[in-house]
Amino acid sequence: MTTNSWIAIDAMGGDEGLAVMLAGVAEARRRFDGTHFFLVGDEAKIAEGLKTHPNLTANSEIVHAPEVIKGDEKPSAALRRAKITSMGVAIDLVKQGRAAAAVSSGNTGALMAMAKVSLRTMKGIDRPALAGLMPSLGANDTVVLDLGANTECDARNLMQFAVMGAAYARTQLDLASPRVALLNIGTEDQKGTGEIRDAAQALRDATHLPLTFVGFIEGDKLSRGDVDVIVCDGFSGNIALKTAEGTARFVADLLRRAFSSSMRSKIGFLISRPATELLRHHLDPNNHNGAVFLGLNGLVVKSHGGANEAGVANAIAVAAKSVRDDLARKIAEDLKHFEAREPEGVIA
Repeated sequence: MTTNSWIAIDAMGGDEGLAVMLAGVAEARRRFDGTHFFLVGDEAKIAEGLKTHPNLTANSEIVHAPEVIKGDEKPSAALRRAKITSMGVAIDLVKQGRAAAAVSSGNTGALMAMAKVSLRTMKGIDRPALAGLMPSLGANDTVVLDLGANTECDARNLMQFAVMGAAYARTQLDLASPRVALLNIGTEDQKGTGEIRDAAQALRDATHLPLTFVGFIEGDKLSRGDVDVIVCDGFSGNIALKTAEGTARFVADLLRRAFSSSMRSKIGFLISRPATELLRHHLDPNNHNGAVFLGLNGLVVKSHGGANEAGVANAIAVAAKSVRDDLARKIAEDLKHFEAREPEGVIA
């Protein structure tokens, strides 16, 4: 862990409320003993909630913020209230250097807007990207970005996403040279938009970067585990993520319905319960919760709005691990290598 082991928590954000947020922080506190937390939000409510989590008392500090960003609030409106909201104050603690990272389960658009305005983008980054982990059949999860921060991207943006995604995979997945692919409608070189093809050529030429470019990947191969990082524009990435989450819920509901259809099915469920429990655990989005805004001068992690306490703890774990492994520094170093030998033909 770096010298700053404090993480700012937007305690009032999320669909499940303060109780679940505090329970998640308490669980994260048990996993990361040396981590401290700024609990940002209504001081009186947080203090009352802490009575059920005495293990947090010595490792946390309440920072009062009187207002909360609503789930349907427009980013422009949220920006005007940043200084008095739990989300805005949490991000500002990162800007001040008091916290090494901020975690919020609140409005994604507002969080993106506040983080970008307050922290600014790193040198060499045109646009930040939202990166998350997707479960796979491989030895590790797969990093996917962008998940919705940028609906349209040019080749340079995609190249920068690849650099940041590879750095993220090296920290979160402990990979020396992550396998990187571009999401496309086919695997042939001539497939896809001009931006995607240009980015692919640039990545093939970027042999000096600590990544292995393996070409294009189609949507039906996202979870096969054949690659470590999947790069795409935010429009495609968000659809891919929501489709994967919906498919996981569909499979779980289908199994539940099948196992309850007859007495024989119920007996079959009892016999196969260890396998179905493993499947349920693997498909549960709470076990892969926590997406990072990469490319900012500070770490901000987005937790799913409907995350339970385990999901919140996992999002905090993503933040703690990124701080411990100095993710921002690794991205900055990779960007220097990229800019020093940026391939010709990439759209500026």
